[in-house]
Amino acid sequence: MNVLGIDIGGSGIKGAPVDTMAGKLVEERLRIPTPQPSKPDEVAESVAAIVEHFGWNGPVGVTFPGVVKEGVVLTAANVHHSWIGVDAAALFGGASVLNDADAAGVAEMTFGHGRGEHGTVLVLTFGTGIGSALFIDGTLVPNTELGHLELRGKDAEHRASARVREEGELSWEKWAERVEEYLRHVEMLLSPTLIVIGGGVSKKAGKFLPHVHLDTPVLPAVLQNEAGIIGAALSAVPRP
Repeated sequence: MNVLGIDIGGSGIKGAPVDTMAGKLVEERLRIPTPQPSKPDEVAESVAAIVEHFGWNGPVGVTFPGVVKEGVVLTAANVHHSWIGVDAAALFGGASVLNDADAAGVAEMTFGHGRGEHGTVLVLTFGTGIGSALFIDGTLVPNTELGHLELRGKDAEHRASARVREEGELSWEKWAERVEEYLRHVEMLLSPTLIVIGGGVSKKAGKFLPHVHLDTPVLPAVLQNEAGIIGAALSAVPRP
């Protein structure tokens, strides 16, 4: 069945109808810049605009860049702090709401490199921050937030996110050194069997992954930057 998936990020809000059996977008996605400041009502207006753009009246899944429990936002590192405590599911008209990296991870585990993979699999999204989705034998451990692990005295995402590379005008090779340092840290903590790198930079994996050397296999996300939209849609598929 087709479900509308919407992926809220620190810089953009993207959405499209998704064929949840095939894991593919069935229409060209719409991207709206994230309102600044990214307060709940303003973001909700952007989400509503995407719903209206597609003339959608079916199930909707929405990702959020923070910890989400039963539809309620508990953290907001890369959007306005006023999100904390908001019932996002209610704000978005009863949509299914989950952490953005968890959504991307679910999509990759269903349709990407994680499919059929046993053991500990870690999906990391590099964008405005670093999102994480942890899976044990295919089961999600939600809201891990491993981008906030401390590295050199600060949040890891403040050293190794894609935004840091752009704002610091780092070369791909120089940024890869920071990514490798971070990945070695999570490798030491979790001993994963596979690490999947997602987010917008996954489209340019050839520019940095060859410079990243780990004992754990590291692969770019198959679904690239569409993973969040697809995972959001999967979360909203009605259960029988």
